[in-house]
Amino acid sequence: MRILLTNDDGINAPGLYVLEKIAAQLSDDIWICAPSEEQSGAGHSLTLNRPVRMRQHAEKRFSVTGTPTDSVTLGLKKALPGQPDLILSGVNRGANLGDDVTYSGTVSAALEGALAGIRSIALSQVPSREDLGDGVDFSAAEEWGAKVLRPLIDQPFAPRTLVNVNFPPLLGKDVKGIRVVRQGFHDYARGSVVEGRDPRGFPYFWFGLHGIEHTPGHDTDLEAIAEGYVSVTPLHLDLTHDASLKALAERFTK
Repeated sequence: MRILLTNDDGINAPGLYVLEKIAAQLSDDIWICAPSEEQSGAGHSLTLNRPVRMRQHAEKRFSVTGTPTDSVTLGLKKALPGQPDLILSGVNRGANLGDDVTYSGTVSAALEGALAGIRSIALSQVPSREDLGDGVDFSAAEEWGAKVLRPLIDQPFAPRTLVNVNFPPLLGKDVKGIRVVRQGFHDYARGSVVEGRDPRGFPYFWFGLHGIEHTPGHDTDLEAIAEGYVSVTPLHLDLTHDASLKALAERFTK
């Protein structure tokens, strides 16, 4: 089984090395094509206004001066000798829960793989409040990564779908198990914007990731993580709100 690894934290991110260890339990044909620098929050963006460069670091290891979407595209079209059987994106340093998936470069890399018709899975390690930055503990992902992936490898995916996996902020031995749950929703009205001034006296704004409230519903990814479980959520690319089609169509037929 040929596996392509990517992420949005960059080619030198600790989580990518964790993902390599996880993938090595599944295959010995592992390729890497990841952004050269961190691209957190890049979403499903594609670089169009400048050239993108790809650098080879080792036989099966490449970096790209672009987004996670660029990395998957160049991995599939230029780096790999043939199409992979599986794309793994992560392990992200931070949660990708609820509607955060719309911002996530980690999830979007898997989304790009799904668009190409390849089984794709995004993996993220939720940090504790104490373990931020380079202090994020990936032990839950290391211990539970292969346990989550093995059943998914054998499970047929519907066309244009992907799976989003999040690991709780616990030691591997303390994780309670795995739950398959739906996507939750945050209350972004309570998010934060940090204002400051640069050394030249000009104001700047920094979007804060803390302080965003969420209201877990029954069987959501937010609830699963809060209760100490690995969350597994199937996502699909069709954003059409079917329930609104008829009402909107009637507005244009009068």
